[in-house]
Amino acid sequence: MLTITESAIARIKEMLKEEEEQGLKLRIGVKGGGCSGLSYGMGFDKEKQEDDKKLNYDGLEVVVDAESAPVLDGVVIDYKQNMMGGGFTIENPNAIASCGCGSSFRTAENAGKPEEC
Repeated sequence: MLTITESAIARIKEMLKEEEEQGLKLRIGVKGGGCSGLSYGMGFDKEKQEDDKKLNYDGLEVVVDAESAPVLDGVVIDYKQNMMGGGFTIENPNAIASCGCGSSFRTAENAGKPEEC
């Protein structure tokens, strides 16, 4: 479904430790919004919904809602560190367009809900 690189897994596990709360999972999803119509969401969640897909990456529990799953199919999430700091990158082979700032996108099947920049 999706790929999370070793460096991204390591960083997410560090962030989980900083949260100091047991039972958290990484929730990855897509919601309507942004210049191009769809935006990524990534955060920690205690709950797993009935229709969530549950994934495991080297002990990291990840949940993806059923609506986001097709849009995230084939996505690669990486974490890159450079002199300016670090950050997560998302490569989505399903995206056919993205906004100039790179924070939103759309796919051939899902135009989302574009907003003003």
